[in-house]
Formats: sequence, structure tokens, C-alpha cells
Amino acid sequence: MAGRYFDEWQVGDRIEHEIRRTVTETDNLLFTTMTHNPQPLHLDAEAARASEFGQILVNGTFTFALMVGVSVGETTLGTLVANLGYDKVAMPKPVAIGDTLRATSEVTALRESKSRPDAGIVTFTHEMLNQRGEVVCRCERTALLKRKPG
Repeated sequence: MAGRYFDEWQVGDRIEHEIRRTVTETDNLLFTTMTHNPQPLHLDAEAARASEFGQILVNGTFTFALMVGVSVGETTLGTLVANLGYDKVAMPKPVAIGDTLRATSEVTALRESKSRPDAGIVTFTHEMLNQRGEVVCRCERTALLKRKPG
């Protein structure tokens, strides 16, 4: 188990996740069609070329899901009771096919659970950055984590 228990976190803890991922056309196409998103910017090369971006843009919800997924192994794997919410989701820069993405996580808040003495609530700020170091996605994730046994 790679995740940490509630008691093992401190506000300010920061992780630079080692996993990096180059986004492919297949990633974008499968995720976009699987989620029934008909946005031409994600699927239609001609429409995307005619847009202000001049190319297909990667579906933002794929970027968001990848960011959270990359973070799980080092944050909540094996210690999560439940994700309580995702807030302040922002996508300040677009992602293009071929961009290589990496994620960071920082603990921004901790609090005891009032209803569950065996758990606590951790708020993470996750960021996804491209190969130029630009933030392409950011969110706050609130998670209910188990306390360390014994």
C-alpha cells in the first residue's frame, strides 16, 4: 500500500509524482467517444484546424481524470474511505496531442472527522503540468482517509 493514513499527513506536504504521460490521439479519441462528448474540437481535425487553436485539443475531463489518477498511488491508495468532492477545477491552458504531462499534490487542509473517529479529512491541491511547466489543470480534492491502525 503506497497511500498514507490521515495521521501521516501534514499541511504543506508536497509530492512531485514520478509518473509522466504523453497524451496520444487514441487516449483523446477513446475518452471523448466513451463519454459521449461530441465537441468537434476533440474529434474533428478540420473543425479544430479552423479554430483559434489550429489543432485538436485533448478533452479536459481526460486531463482532469489523468491528474487525479496519477496522484492516487502516492496519496490515497489503500487508505481512502471516500472522495468527498472535487472543487475549484480549472484548466488554465489547453492540452494538445503529444503533450507530456506530470502531476503534483499538496496538502492544504486537515481536519478530524466528526462522525468517524477512525478517519480524517484531507484536502489536496492537485496540479497537472505540461512539458513546458505550464499548469494545464488544477483542483482541490477532499478525501476521507482512514487513521493509522493501532
